[in-house]
Amino acid sequence: MLAVVRRSAVKARTQAANQLHALVVGAPESIKDQLSDMKFNAQVRVCARFRPSGESSVSYAKQALRRLARRYQTLDTEIAELDVEIKRLCANANPALLATKGVGPDTAAKLLVAAGDNPQRMKSERSFAALCGVSPVQASSGRTVRHRLNRGGNRQANSALWRIATTRMRTDAATKEYVTRREAEGKKRTEIIRCLKRHIAREIHRLITNPPPTPNCAKLRSQRRQARITITQAARAIRTQPSRISALELGRDHNHQLATQYQNWLQTHHPDPSTST
Repeated sequence: MLAVVRRSAVKARTQAANQLHALVVGAPESIKDQLSDMKFNAQVRVCARFRPSGESSVSYAKQALRRLARRYQTLDTEIAELDVEIKRLCANANPALLATKGVGPDTAAKLLVAAGDNPQRMKSERSFAALCGVSPVQASSGRTVRHRLNRGGNRQANSALWRIATTRMRTDAATKEYVTRREAEGKKRTEIIRCLKRHIAREIHRLITNPPPTPNCAKLRSQRRQARITITQAARAIRTQPSRISALELGRDHNHQLATQYQNWLQTHHPDPSTST
């Protein structure tokens, strides 16, 4: 339900941004000269502070721009609040999924919604791929072997897998190497993305149906304090920032990979005395 509200808020924010841009283009010269060289976020801040007065066209233009800018700011705040709540819910439901490369709160929510409350009904990763519309559809002809776009399945989940694939193509070294290799084989970029989505669906299915155990971050904080280790020392040992360790212990960050690394380091170098025999 929160994902539905967020989606409508994003659409409304985009509409407000487009309308504000159009009004700036057609505004009186005094306003256009003031706003034309600014970036969009700066335009929003300036327009939100306009104080229209009188009955002139400039006054009405300022009034319209102020209303749109404040509407944009309100929606932006609403989306940020929804992101925090959706991230918390996703972290409670499946922290390992949220910590996967390329998966954010919005994509994790779409995938969890598609899987439903009973993901065990999907007996294999092939059924999950079909559910997300990434199972291959034969489009071969003669000696040409290829697969076409699958237009079935849950399109929101399909969109989430596409976003993960494109994010990894920009940021993940292994994915970049894979793309380079497939391009050398003559594959088009759209076909490579379809292959990536199918592979990611396999990975997501494992995380949803058989999630790995999640470290208890509050317990890790207690263990660190008992060992008289500072956050700075722990962060330096596992090569991260102290702020990330602090956020992890306080439950504001749900990075499963970092939490597991932190837990393994504490158990190896400073074992919990309560678990010793």
